Amino acid sequence: MMNTKISPKPTESELEILQILWEKGDCTVREVHEILEKNKEAGYTTTLKLMQIMHEKGLVSRDTSSKTHIYRALVNQQKTQQQLVNKMIDNVFNGSAARLVMQALGNHTASEDEINSIKKYLDELSKK
Repeated sequence: MMNTKISPKPTESELEILQILWEKGDCTVREVHEILEKNKEAGYTTTLKLMQIMHEKGLVSRDTSSKTHIYRALVNQQKTQQQLVNKMIDNVFNGSAARLVMQALGNHTASEDEINSIKKYLDELSKK
């Protein structure tokens, strides 16, 4: 029987770290911490502990071949976003993707480019 491992759902703090790793690529704890500190107060040891936990959970890998450990995201950004959106649609919007989209567009001013991309995507969906 094949053992399919389900990747753990990241916490909000873990997701912030993953966003940095997805955007910047491989990083040290110090690099991640410096980026986190720009938006909120965060202790270095807290960042370190979070990243150690993320390693134990299989969310990131850690290269220990040099004195400074390098971390890399192991979970796919698109897959993680899809899992979180699906969970939100089910739990918050009673299974309605349309309600999610209307709420998002009602609370966020979309640029003309974003609106055009959404229209194009909807046109493609309606042709299927």
